[in-house]
Amino acid sequence: MAITIEQRPLYNYFVAGQPLVWAVKESAVGTYFNFKYIVEVYITSSNTINLSTSTDKRAIFKTTPNNEGVGIFDLGPFLESYVSSQNQGVGGPGQSSSQYKGVDYGLDTPHPIHLIDEFCKGNNVIRGMAVKFKAEGATTQNGAVSDLGVVKNGSMNWYFNGVLQHDNVLTLGQTGANQGNYGYNFTANDLYTTEDGGGFLTNAPTTQYANIDDYGTVGFLNFAPNGSSDKVTKIKFTYYKTDGSTVTENITQGFGTGGCTNLDSTRCKFIFAGVYPANLRNHSSTFQGLVSANTIDYYTFQAESSNSGATTNSKLYTININCPNTKGYESIRLTWLNQWGAWDYYTFTQKSTKSLTTNRTTYTQMSGSWNEAKYRIYGHKGGRKNFRVNTTERIVVNTDYIAEENSAWFEDLINSTEVYILNGFDAAESNPYNTITNKYVEPVLITTSDFTRKTVANDKLIQYTFSMERNKTKNTQSV
Repeated sequence: MAITIEQRPLYNYFVAGQPLVWAVKESAVGTYFNFKYIVEVYITSSNTINLSTSTDKRAIFKTTPNNEGVGIFDLGPFLESYVSSQNQGVGGPGQSSSQYKGVDYGLDTPHPIHLIDEFCKGNNVIRGMAVKFKAEGATTQNGAVSDLGVVKNGSMNWYFNGVLQHDNVLTLGQTGANQGNYGYNFTANDLYTTEDGGGFLTNAPTTQYANIDDYGTVGFLNFAPNGSSDKVTKIKFTYYKTDGSTVTENITQGFGTGGCTNLDSTRCKFIFAGVYPANLRNHSSTFQGLVSANTIDYYTFQAESSNSGATTNSKLYTININCPNTKGYESIRLTWLNQWGAWDYYTFTQKSTKSLTTNRTTYTQMSGSWNEAKYRIYGHKGGRKNFRVNTTERIVVNTDYIAEENSAWFEDLINSTEVYILNGFDAAESNPYNTITNKYVEPVLITTSDFTRKTVANDKLIQYTFSMERNKTKNTQSV
C-alpha cells in the first residue's frame, strides 16, 4: 500500500483566499470497506514544521474516495481562519520590535501598523503549513475501521492573507510531478521585491500623492521564489529638493529596525515598511530637515536585495508632496486592506461633506413629583422625552482627477472588508502614548454600493465619489 499525491498547489507560496486543493490516491482503495482518506493539517509561525510532533497539528479532516478512487481536500477555508490583517505593530522580549517615534512596541506603548518608523514583521498575516495524509478502512463489510498504516507527508508551504479574483490568471503545471497542479505565479506578476523590477504587495500606481502629514506602509514578500535565502536588505529613498538637487538615504531592514536579519521565522517572510512622509518624519533627521526648511518637492523609494553578490532593485515608486490646500477643503486619508493582505492609502483633498443621521427612541414622562412629601410641578418634567439617541456620521469624499489606469485600484477600496480614516502627524506630541488611543485609526464602512469604472473615452475627466459612515454611533447619556 502507498498513498500518492496526485495534485497540490503548484507553488510553495500562495494566498489563503483561493481554492487550495490536494488530491491523493491509494492504489488498494477498492479492497477495503468504509475507506476514508485522512489529512492532518499543521500550521506554524516558525520556519520549519516537525510532522512527528503534535504541537503544530491544527486539524484532521476525512473524505471518502470519489468515483476515481481519489480523495480531494480543499483546505482554503480552513487555512484562511489562521491568518488575519496586521493592524498593530509587533514587539516583545527578544523580538525585533517595530517602533513609533523611536519607542518600541509594547503593551503599554502600542501603535497601529500604519505609524511604524521603519519596518514591522507580518505577525498575523502569514503562516507556514504542511499536510500529512493517511488512510483508514475495514477488511470486511462489518469489520472495525482502523488505521491502515500508510503515511504520505507533503512539503512545507507558506500562505498569507490575500485573495485571488476570478480574472487573476493561474499557471497550470505541464510536466512531471507538477502536471495538473495550478497556482498563481507571483514571479511572473512582479510581486517579489527580491527580484529586479518586482513590486510591493499593492495594486496602487507607482506614482502617488500624499500630504506631508500622511502616514502609510507598503507590504512585501521578503524571500526569493527560488527558495534561496535572498531577502530585502534595505529601502532606498531619494529626496528631490525644490532646487533640483537630491539627497539619498537608505533604511536597513534588520533586527534593530523592526525587521529580520535572517529568515528565521515565517513572519520574517512578510514585512511592512513605513514609506510615507509622516513615517519618515518620525525617525529620519534628513527628511525632518527638508520638511523644516520647506525644500522637499517629492521623493522616490525602492527595495534593494542581495542576490549572489549582485544588488537587485524593485520597481521605483514616487511620492509627490501635495501643495497646501488653498480652498479650505479638509483632507481625509483612507486606508484599506488590499487584495494581497497589505494596506493601501489615498488622501482625498477635494470637497467632502459630513452629515449626521439620528434615530431616537422616546417615552412619555409623567409631570410633577409623585414620590415626594408634596406634589410639585417642575418645568423640566413631563411630556415626551428621548430615551435613547443613536447618531451616525456620514461622510462623502471626492478624488482628484485621476489617470484611467488608476481606476481599477479604487475597486479594491469598494471590495475591502476593512477601511479606516487615518489621521496625520502631530508635531506637538511630546509623549505620544498619552494621546494615541482612538486618535489615529477610525473605522468606517463604505456605503457606496455601485462602482462604474470610468474611461477617458467615455468620461473625459475621471473622478470618483465615495460615501461612508463611521461604524460606531455617537455616545449619549443614558436616561
